[in-house]
Amino acid sequence: MSRSLQELADRSVNEEEPAVAVDGEDSEPSDVEFELDGEPEKDETEEELEHLVFGDSAGFREGLKKFRQGEQKEEEETLAGTGLEGLDDADLFFTDVGPSTKNDRALATTSDDEDDTLRSRHPAAWQDSDDERMLVSLASVPRLRKLRRTEAEDVVNGREYVKRLRRQFEMLNPTPEWAQQAIQQPAPKKRRLSENTGSEDDVSDDDMDMDVPSVAPLSKLLQDAESLVRQSGLGAGKKRKLRPEVIDIQRTKDIAGIQPSAITSLSFHPQLPLLLSSGPSSTLYLHHIAPSPPAPTPNPLLTSMHIRGTPLSTTAFHPTDGRIFLSARRRYFHIWDLNSGRVEKITRVYGQQQEQRTMERFKLSPDGQYMALLGSAKKGGGIINILSASSLQWVSQARIESRGGIADFCWWRDSNGLCIAGKSGEISEWSVKEQRVTARWQDEGAVGTTTIVLGGQHEFIKSAIGTDRWIATGSSSGIVNIYDRRAWLASPSDQPVPPQPKPTRVLDQLTTPTSHLAFSPDGQLLAMASKWKRDALRLVHLPSCTVFKNWPTSSTPLGRITGVAIAGGEVVGGGDVSCVLAVANEQGKIRLWEVR
Repeated sequence: MSRSLQELADRSVNEEEPAVAVDGEDSEPSDVEFELDGEPEKDETEEELEHLVFGDSAGFREGLKKFRQGEQKEEEETLAGTGLEGLDDADLFFTDVGPSTKNDRALATTSDDEDDTLRSRHPAAWQDSDDERMLVSLASVPRLRKLRRTEAEDVVNGREYVKRLRRQFEMLNPTPEWAQQAIQQPAPKKRRLSENTGSEDDVSDDDMDMDVPSVAPLSKLLQDAESLVRQSGLGAGKKRKLRPEVIDIQRTKDIAGIQPSAITSLSFHPQLPLLLSSGPSSTLYLHHIAPSPPAPTPNPLLTSMHIRGTPLSTTAFHPTDGRIFLSARRRYFHIWDLNSGRVEKITRVYGQQQEQRTMERFKLSPDGQYMALLGSAKKGGGIINILSASSLQWVSQARIESRGGIADFCWWRDSNGLCIAGKSGEISEWSVKEQRVTARWQDEGAVGTTTIVLGGQHEFIKSAIGTDRWIATGSSSGIVNIYDRRAWLASPSDQPVPPQPKPTRVLDQLTTPTSHLAFSPDGQLLAMASKWKRDALRLVHLPSCTVFKNWPTSSTPLGRITGVAIAGGEVVGGGDVSCVLAVANEQGKIRLWEVR
C-alpha cells in the first residue's frame, strides 16, 4: 500500500511542476514525448495502412535497389549468348577498313615513304623534332580509336599520329579537282632579288625586293617550242620590196589573254620569235610568236614575272645575249638573265646619283655594248648617261643644250652615237667615240618634238652621223617629218648635216600628238601612231614616203594605241612574210598583222 501511495505522490508532483530548463542551469537534453489527453493509440492495421500510403525511407531504398537489380538482370538476359557482356559501350563499335592485303600494306608503306621524301625535300614550317619522342595512345581516347589500323593497336609516335590525322581528314574531305590540277603542275621556282646596298635615300627601295614567281632559264622556257631554232635560221632568201600605196596585210591570231593594265612597252627579240610586253601592272610577259601550225596553241605565253611595287615603263631584250632589261620610275632597274634565270637589281649609277634620280627611260645600243639612260636633271638642257651593258659601269655622259629638256633619243645603227631630240625641236648628233656633239640641226616646223626614230641603211660605210638612211620626228601637233640622211652625206658641204635641212616628206595624217614611231628592220615600212585618239595609226611606205591608203580601215580593231613594234619576216617564219606588226592598246590587248 505504501508503494501505491508513493507512485500517486510522484504523479501529482510531475503534473504540478513540470521539468523546465532554467537559463544558466545545466540540463541534459532528453527526448520527451508529449501525448495529448484522450488521443488513442494506433493499432497495427492503421500503421500498416499508413506505411502503404506514405511509405518510409527504408522502404524507398529497398525498392530502388530492387529496381536496379531487375534492370541489370534484364540487360544480361538480352546480351546472353553474344559474348559482348563484359565490353564497354565504346568497344562495341569499330571502323571497318576492309580486308588488309599485301598490296594495301605496300601501298600504305609507299605513300608514307613518299610523304617522308617530300618532307625531306621541302620541310614544313610546322614540323617539330619533338614529335619523334612523343607517344599517343589511340585506344585510351574514344575519339582516336578510329585512327587504329587493327583492334589491338594502341600507342604510336607523334609523327605517325600526324600522318593518320591527315589521312583521316583527307578521307572525310576529298581533294577538289582544282587542287589536284595545281598539285600536278610543277611548282614555280622562287628567287630573291639581289639585296640593295644603296644609301639612306634608297631605304624605301629595299622594301620593294620580293620573290620572283618564275625565273626559269631560257632553255627550259623554250624546250617545247621546237620551231624557235628552226625559224631563227630562216630568211636567207631574196629580199622583196613592198609596193607603195596598197599594202598586202593580213591579220593573224592575237596574243591570248588580256593584261591587267595598258601595255606601255612592246618589243620583239632581234633573232628569235619572242615578244616582250609590260605595263603599269608591274608584270612582264614573254610570248612565243607562232600564229599558225605546227604550234598547238597560237602565240603561247612562255612565262611572266611580277615585281611588286614597280610599275614597269621600259623593257627591252639585249641584242646579243639572253638578258632582259626592265625599269620603272624608280632609282633602280632590273636585269633578268634568261640563260641562268638570275635576276639582278642595279640600284645606282655611281657618281651620277643626283642627275639620275629615275631610270624609267633607257635604250640599248644595237651591238649590245652600251646602255643609254635619260637623266632626270634638266639644268642647261638635258643629259644622257652612257653605261657599259656588260659591267653596268658609267662610261660617259651626253649633255645637250635644249629648252625644256630632252624629248627622245635613239641609237645609230652602228652603235657609235646617239641622235638626241630636244623638246624645242633641236636635234643633236652625239658621238660615243669622240664624246661630243658632232652635228646640230633644227627640225623644220617642230612644235614640241615628242619622238624620234632612225631606220634603214645607206651605202656609206664611214659616216660622222651613223649608217642610218631615214630619220623621222614626231611633234605635239601630229606632224611627222621624214628626212633622208643619205642626201646629206652626198652633199659636198663640209658639215655632215645642214643646220636647217628640208624634210623629204611632211605627213599630216595624225591630228593629235605623235606618241609612237617604228621602222621595220629592212627600212621599207614606217608605223606612226598617237595614243590620244582611237584608231590613230598609219603605215608609210619607204622610199616613196607615201601613206598606204587601204589600211587601216574603219573596222580595224586598234583602240587607243599604247605600243607599236615591228619584227622582220625572217624572225617569225620567213616565206612570203615581209614583217610582222604588233599593236598594243590601253585595254591590255595585243593584236598581230602579217605584211606580205
